[in-house]
Amino acid sequence: MTAITVDRLTKRYGELVAVDDLSFEVRRGAVTGFLGPNGAGKTTTLKMVLGLARPTAGHALVAGRPYAELDEPARTVGAVLEGGLFHPGRSGRAHLRVQAKAAGLPSGRIEEVLALVGLQAAADKRVGGYSMGMRQRLGLATALLGEPEILILDEPANGLDPAGIRWLRTFLRGFADDGGTALVSSHLLAEVAQAVDDVVVIGHGRCLAQGAIGDLVDPDASLEDVYLDLTGTTEVLR
Repeated sequence: MTAITVDRLTKRYGELVAVDDLSFEVRRGAVTGFLGPNGAGKTTTLKMVLGLARPTAGHALVAGRPYAELDEPARTVGAVLEGGLFHPGRSGRAHLRVQAKAAGLPSGRIEEVLALVGLQAAADKRVGGYSMGMRQRLGLATALLGEPEILILDEPANGLDPAGIRWLRTFLRGFADDGGTALVSSHLLAEVAQAVDDVVVIGHGRCLAQGAIGDLVDPDASLEDVYLDLTGTTEVLR
């Protein structure tokens, strides 16, 4: 069964077409890399999948239903959009407490996710003093509160040091191996090549390629080579 379906999704802002008749599928039990140059429409697409932006045309389904129609969205899909929204005066633990209460989730889950993302030592510090990498970990902890079957992560490796990036890769592989599904936007192509099963590449809001990474990248090329050829860019950009 398909975990996420994007069907002819279009988003216009006046004369600007941010997403243009975009279609792709994310299969269950896999990590899918969502790639494209800066301005390709990745974040706009993820916002429409999550019901945070209204499509001009087309639709997106999560676990077979529009996000707004999910009975318990926090238990179905967890998301981290780039930048995240945190109250700078709250501690990481307090942030998770507020989010758990708002979603009707048990408070006992808070300590579990803090341990999962390795944030226990900083849990009582104010988020305003967190590094970008710590904020990324807190965002992931928030996404995991409901023990979701699907994760949607927008540039989750931003701000992580090499050890953090390796930890994220290991986490995503373990999540998929346990039956979870992850859609991950990233511009770190070498890292994506090690972490994902499938790839969706977009440009100017349109799908340029999708499929298993082994089918798209032959032994004599790299994911970066394929990406640059598809997008027509001369450098790797978000």
